[in-house]
Amino acid sequence: MKITIHRGIDQIGGCITEIATAEARIIIDLGQNLPRGDEEVKDNLASREAIESITSGVDAILYTHIHGDHFGLFNLVPEGIPQYVGKVSKDVSICKLERLGHIKGREKQTAGELERVHKMIPIKASESIQIKNIKITPYFVSHSAYDAFMFLIEADGFRLLHTGDFRSHGYLGKGLIPTIKKYIVGTGPVDILITEGTMVSRLVEDVKHESELSWELTEIFKEKKNVFIWSSSTDLERLATIYSAYQEIKRGPFVYDDYQAEIFKIFSESAGTHSEIFKFGKAYTYSDKNRILNDLMKSKGFCMLVRPTEKFSNYVDKILPELDPAETILIYSMWKEYINPKSEHAKSDYLNFLAKFPEYRQIHTSGHASPQCLAEVCNLVNPRLGIIPIHSEKSADFKNLTIRDELKEKIITNTVVFGSLEVFI
Repeated sequence: MKITIHRGIDQIGGCITEIATAEARIIIDLGQNLPRGDEEVKDNLASREAIESITSGVDAILYTHIHGDHFGLFNLVPEGIPQYVGKVSKDVSICKLERLGHIKGREKQTAGELERVHKMIPIKASESIQIKNIKITPYFVSHSAYDAFMFLIEADGFRLLHTGDFRSHGYLGKGLIPTIKKYIVGTGPVDILITEGTMVSRLVEDVKHESELSWELTEIFKEKKNVFIWSSSTDLERLATIYSAYQEIKRGPFVYDDYQAEIFKIFSESAGTHSEIFKFGKAYTYSDKNRILNDLMKSKGFCMLVRPTEKFSNYVDKILPELDPAETILIYSMWKEYINPKSEHAKSDYLNFLAKFPEYRQIHTSGHASPQCLAEVCNLVNPRLGIIPIHSEKSADFKNLTIRDELKEKIITNTVVFGSLEVFI
């Protein structure tokens, strides 16, 4: 067996991992590099020629989830190579792309992307996929993109665990350790652990549970009449936190746009069938022409989900002058560095949108595993041969985790050979 980390060591995002045997080759994630602030994405693999080279002879591509740094190069894959993604992820991607198709000048590109996504094969949790002599079994994980998976990969007598992006501090995170105990290490030893390490450089950062955010939001809803909330439109667990917290106070309307309404519907009909917290109820689709809704918002107050787009900028510009600034606030519920003017990750459109509001507060928690969670997973999986840390600014920093000394010696950041198993980095 051969494991090739095409990309992911010493960088966050842009993940591409290949698993090959004498009979089969698969790729886990085909991610695009993340941009820095307002810069254009710098990615030497973001071309058809580069992806054709990497995927030449590949039997299948499987995606852990649909964030761009794991999924972003899917449209460059040559026809004929099967691509696998979660069923809900597929539905969300189609919904997003159908919206992008309305952007002038992007119609042809979006049509091609939609065609590719429609052809993707749905991944179902716990249902194994056989690609020649490689067996892949997906298991749900909690992440800021719902319908994310880790993969147990078995071939040539070896067992690998590729975690994808995951965490334990979301509502779905309570299943992480029991799943690993029962279905991963409970069914046999793991030889190689390929794990994300986004937060490994933030050993002292306080990581809150989603339920803590719910309490913080409820307090703000009690304090402020008019609340705008800026969060990821596809982060199921955060959206559930926001919606459930607002229902606690039973005040004015919960407001979103028609795109967010479609995403809520997808989530309610999937995750909502398993847990009430993911079942989204009554909400209002905003229109500046809906006088009844606008009057209701002004008299009763509201919670409105917003994004830094031209459409929402226009909405906000019309609404804000009619509101009392002392009773109005924006909750920013995404990564803090995007709105830190001194950060290399700062985005000018984010800062401009933020500046429209009389007051803002940050209420957020990471979609990635805390250092404590990473250590717990490493110690529990206890791989026989090695740990390959990907999706980390400095992969060697895994040695700073509270893992056993013998595991620290098994951290792999360079090419190594274990008999018939080769790791290329």
